[in-house]
Amino acid sequence: MTTSSLQATNRQLMQQARDALRGKWGLAVRTLFVYMLIAAISQIPLIGFFISIFLIPPLYIGWNIFSLAISRNKSASTSQLFEGFNQYWSAVGLYLLVIIFVALWTLLLIIPGIIAGLSYAMAPYILIDNPSISALDAIRQSKQMMYGYKWKLFDLYLRFLGWMLLSILTLGIGLLWVIPYANISAAKFYDDLLKSTTGHPGSSRF
Repeated sequence: MTTSSLQATNRQLMQQARDALRGKWGLAVRTLFVYMLIAAISQIPLIGFFISIFLIPPLYIGWNIFSLAISRNKSASTSQLFEGFNQYWSAVGLYLLVIIFVALWTLLLIIPGIIAGLSYAMAPYILIDNPSISALDAIRQSKQMMYGYKWKLFDLYLRFLGWMLLSILTLGIGLLWVIPYANISAAKFYDDLLKSTTGHPGSSRF
């Protein structure tokens, strides 16, 4: 796999995310609210652990399907949250493998764990664009794609840290806007990275 410089800076990717969200902020906020509402079920004592393993992974894939649709200026709807269930076992496998791998790296030190998390960050998008591949292959491809670009993604995430901290002043309500903004920016990062490393745009799935 050949690599070249990313075509857009993080500032430009964030601007592209805002442009993609124009007129769709309400939809993004509603969709995230539904996602968080369902995810809250995982906090129920005793059964919450099993719910978090078997319910959250496909919902997370669905949230990223929704984010990619907005990022690519395609039709987006809250119902896309549940499309992750079409890749149920791959979603669960990816969720568990990432947790295990990051945890193992974190046993060494916090920084290796963070680096591992950044290496695997593109795996959900890869799985969405390539439904037939395994979770492990998605992780491997993500590691290849992120070679040399982990700091750039880390910098992108850092740009939202201040907004997230400020959201505390709104009792967390502000996160309903910050999280979609951050996620669409990450989706833009993925598509830009995909074009730069493979020469191909995102999947025609949407």
